[in-house]
Amino acid sequence: MGFARTCSVALVGVEGVVVEVQADLEPGVAAFTLVGLPDKSLSESRDRVRAAVVNSGAEWPQKKLTVGLSPASVPKAGSGFDLAVACAVLAAAEFIDPREIADLMMIGELGLDGRVRPVRGVLPAVLAAADAGYRQVVVPEQTAAEAMLVPGVSVLGVRSLRQLVAILTDAPVPEEAEEPDQGRPDPILAGLVLPGAGAGTGTVGRAGPARRLDMADVAGQQGARKALEVAAAGGHHIYLKGPPGAGKTMLAERLPGLLPPLTRDEALEVTAVHSVAGVLPPGKPLLDVAPYCAPHHSATMASLVGGGTGIPRPGAVSLAHRGVLFLDEAAEFSGRALEALRQPLESGHVVVARSAGVMRMPARFLLLLAANPCPCGRHGQPGDGCACSPAVIRRYQARLSGPLLDRVDLRVRVGPVSRAELAGELGRAENTAVVAARVREARERAGARYAGTPWTVNGAVPGYELRTRWPLAPGALREAERDMERGALTARGLDRVLRVAWTVADLAGHDRPTGDDVAQALQLRTGVNRGVPQPMGRA
Repeated sequence: MGFARTCSVALVGVEGVVVEVQADLEPGVAAFTLVGLPDKSLSESRDRVRAAVVNSGAEWPQKKLTVGLSPASVPKAGSGFDLAVACAVLAAAEFIDPREIADLMMIGELGLDGRVRPVRGVLPAVLAAADAGYRQVVVPEQTAAEAMLVPGVSVLGVRSLRQLVAILTDAPVPEEAEEPDQGRPDPILAGLVLPGAGAGTGTVGRAGPARRLDMADVAGQQGARKALEVAAAGGHHIYLKGPPGAGKTMLAERLPGLLPPLTRDEALEVTAVHSVAGVLPPGKPLLDVAPYCAPHHSATMASLVGGGTGIPRPGAVSLAHRGVLFLDEAAEFSGRALEALRQPLESGHVVVARSAGVMRMPARFLLLLAANPCPCGRHGQPGDGCACSPAVIRRYQARLSGPLLDRVDLRVRVGPVSRAELAGELGRAENTAVVAARVREARERAGARYAGTPWTVNGAVPGYELRTRWPLAPGALREAERDMERGALTARGLDRVLRVAWTVADLAGHDRPTGDDVAQALQLRTGVNRGVPQPMGRA
């Protein structure tokens, strides 16, 4: 009788569970049994592993073979267990020393020819292994750079099972020839990309577009530009409302360029989500820029917040973590999908429960909504020409519910661009680099103020903390409190005005918000002109 064990990782969302892979050989009729709640793709590993072992020059044991995945109560999915299963079988057959693999963490899919193919989710899997105390991991060579992002872990990248067996048995390591470049994508890398993912998801980084998008490209819209600057500086959600062709989408696409680069910890969070989702750009193991996700308005609730059949998958709110989630034509989205955003907007994470398991995913994103004033887009515009009835307009505008909009800090009306603005007769606007520099300075002021706390931006600080630990100048909130007494602001709305006021003050270089800063925040929140100057830099 032979027994051996090694380890791998089962992923649920971006959280990993260490799985012990045990192989047991007993006398009897040759059979291969795999137990431990495997899914279909994992059950098929029996055939993949057998062919890979034989084609790697080893002998398949002709005995009763049982492979167990422990803990048996945790569902296991995917083909990333192949490498661990193959090594456990070879160790049980005493082809390699069982002690050599007992403390190894192995992740990778096997081809029938014995080559090791990359899989999604290597970064969160290695993070889970490091948290469990493992210090040596074996991964496919193509994902070794991703695994090396985890500190304190020794990473071995292999091309084939034959190479790994040679390393474990102290034999000469064979050279595995690379596939010749024939001008088409490498099929080995297919496992890193989820079918249907990519450009069609609307998920790109700032380096994604062929041409860097610049704020100087936007003609006019000074009020909306200032609102975007405030949103980027404080992490505030924003709603742009205006007619078609006014520049709402142009503004949204340039918002990620105003955000500062991600910190190391933030970059690891973002990379882990994108690795699991299969949208990690090839050749870029670490995403260090704010992501941008713009799903189509036909997106379902599951595609927005996560879900699907079987084990839930990350949704758009998680793909936009630490970045921007842009919902163009927001009023055209399903009501259920929009209302599902309310919980992650408050908590910064989303919990999706399904019969196959519960997934908790990070979802601290900056939401940008854009919508027309009515179905035809002409309501309230000069010359009007709107053909929509009042009832149709009311129903259209009611698709964005009050509770959802109450969680949006900035509400900006975007008007049509004039001929002079479009022709550049009023001067060229500031470019992204200038605005981003002010945003960075404002964030540094906020970061210094919140040092030693869990928060880094004003948009994440609870209102109670702002009111008690960082009080405003006496009387500065008087106008906002009057609006609350008249019913124009809710308690949540007052807290959000307070957050925006701190961001306005940071951009203006004030030690704490003044009455004018609060009035500016109220103007950005309610859309009502308060007669105060714009303090956030030149137009």
